Amino acid sequence: MEFALSRFGDIYGPRENIEGLLGHSQAFYYAAATMQVELTLSPSSFLPSSPFARPSFINSKAQRSPISLTLSAASASSSSSSWTGNKDVWRRTQQPRHGAPTFRRRESPFLDHSVDMDELASSISGTCDEQELFSLMSPYKGRQLSIRFMVSLLSRERDWQRSLALLDWINEEARYTPSVFAYNVTIRNALRARQWAIAHGLFEEMRQRGLAPDRYTYSTLITHFGKAGMFDSALSWLQRMEQDRVSGDLVLYSNLIELSRKLGDYSKAISIFSRLKNSGIMPDLVAYNTMINVFGKAKLFREARLLLKEMQGVNVMPDTVSYSTLLCIYVENQKFVEALSVFSEMNEVKCPLDLTTCNIMIDVYGQLDMAKEADRLFWSMRKMVIEPNVVSYNTLLRVYGEAELFGEAIHLFRLMQRKGIEQNVVTYNTMIKIYGKSLEHEKATNLVQEMQNIGIEPNAITYSTIIAIWGKAGKLDRAATLFQKLRSSGVEIDQVLYQTMIVAYERAGLVGHAKRLLHELRHPDNFPRETAIKILARAGRIEEATWVFRQAFDAGEVKDIAVFGCMIELFSRNRKYANVIEVFDKMRLAGYFPNSNVIAIVLNAYGKLRDFEKADAVYMEMQEEGCVFSDEVHFQMLSLYGARKDFTMVESLFQRLDSDQNINKKELHLVVASIYERANRLNDASRTMNRLNERRIVR
Repeated sequence: MEFALSRFGDIYGPRENIEGLLGHSQAFYYAAATMQVELTLSPSSFLPSSPFARPSFINSKAQRSPISLTLSAASASSSSSSWTGNKDVWRRTQQPRHGAPTFRRRESPFLDHSVDMDELASSISGTCDEQELFSLMSPYKGRQLSIRFMVSLLSRERDWQRSLALLDWINEEARYTPSVFAYNVTIRNALRARQWAIAHGLFEEMRQRGLAPDRYTYSTLITHFGKAGMFDSALSWLQRMEQDRVSGDLVLYSNLIELSRKLGDYSKAISIFSRLKNSGIMPDLVAYNTMINVFGKAKLFREARLLLKEMQGVNVMPDTVSYSTLLCIYVENQKFVEALSVFSEMNEVKCPLDLTTCNIMIDVYGQLDMAKEADRLFWSMRKMVIEPNVVSYNTLLRVYGEAELFGEAIHLFRLMQRKGIEQNVVTYNTMIKIYGKSLEHEKATNLVQEMQNIGIEPNAITYSTIIAIWGKAGKLDRAATLFQKLRSSGVEIDQVLYQTMIVAYERAGLVGHAKRLLHELRHPDNFPRETAIKILARAGRIEEATWVFRQAFDAGEVKDIAVFGCMIELFSRNRKYANVIEVFDKMRLAGYFPNSNVIAIVLNAYGKLRDFEKADAVYMEMQEEGCVFSDEVHFQMLSLYGARKDFTMVESLFQRLDSDQNINKKELHLVVASIYERANRLNDASRTMNRLNERRIVR
């Protein structure tokens, strides 16, 4: 990369990337003196390019030095303008009237129509260095071709090095007026080749030439670096775009939200959503549905539910996906009563049900011991023209098993086989568990053989279920033999299977065997260290989990945000508050946003360590970043102010929260009153409760 290094210095080292680039068509405009022309690039011009295998271009003209290496990426949207200047005016064919002026066609000063662009682009693609490209373009050095032609030609070149050389020829050799659209194309090609420093250098060069980066410049940068997982850089570019008063669009913000969601960084997604609304952009149905999922994943269930009301208030009516997403969130967090309430609301507004909604509600009814309602919904699906799928059958099987309706479960299982409904590993795992619950151990074992005979491979859950059944039945020798056989056969040993075997050994009093398995987790060879950390943390093994976590973090192997959360919860449960702060600092160092639950734990840890200033700093910083807190976080901060005897801050935060319609006012007043009581400020406590009582009377 001699060419790149000579211009920009050291290029970034290897980074973790997320596959795929967003492609969008983009419109370019150019205005010069008396002419304004329109250029719209075809979507095909944004397809990823193949790497250039020839020698690098060298001998650069302009120096481009990146000032900051925090970069980002985004999608670009199309716009257009009309060609209003320098149009050809044709003489009228009829005889002009007396006194009327006569017109003569004005010839274009450019040779655009006499040059074959495809042939010229093909010739450029065959050049091997900068000098060869300059020689090829030398006949047009006198600007015989319009800037419209040159930008279109530049857009056809996929290789970032040739694009850069052609841009230099346009600016330095032919001395065209610098064009923001030419820079946008070149930046796009550099980003596609993951030449982050080159793209940043081009951006700075635009500024030096007096060009103002536009929405497409920032959008391209933000999208590409966001797709590469460089979110801190992407947000830095977003902030810079806002400072330059360049308006973003819905596509840009939606892409960043979706990328944050896929990486599990829900706090960052919420921060971006707040920026979207603060910029005056109205979220659409897709954006709202995504945010319902994000709030749910962040454990902000009230905020997720309130989004439905917000949508109705701005005439974006919630659809089936909106309700089913919220239902799924509640089920994942075992909030089945709330899910039932949402389903009732869905029926009240006559929102149509779909297959996903029915499957979720069958599960909800089962969890609430409403097996009859689950059975009724399942058998009524065809009346609603909804054909049950294998998930529907599997869910009802589990409901029958939990309700100990073993006869109905076996009947449904065999009915699936008679009707030719394809069964999968979940179907058999469910039935194995049902047979284990009904103490029919041999039938459970036979099902494993049956599923293998029809080509369904058992998974870790299958084996862990069998091991658990044998362990409870006192057949530990069979369980241990199967476990050792699985390890030697190369079957993936996941955390569920490991935990099942550890529990089986401990129940049988074989503590030594259990400790041996725990020791093996400190040096995992057959699975990632992240998996070992989760197993150890959930088993409550502090020392082992801490050792593996530190080793994995130092080696750069901790990529899952859930691992940080798992360790923070482990240390908090065991009152290791300094370790909570240690993991939190590592989490922030890795670029992750903590969720509301983690922030509450961290604030509590700072409070236990009497480090109130840092707690206040974290609380303020997360709010400035746009994080949405649960009530518990605010109440935790109130308690810390009270513990510090800073009643001015208690009263200030109390007044602010009291004016927030999303805060539970009853709990807020109780928390503040208890803070005053603990400080022996009984008059203030009484005043706070009287204020709450007066509001109740008014209502």
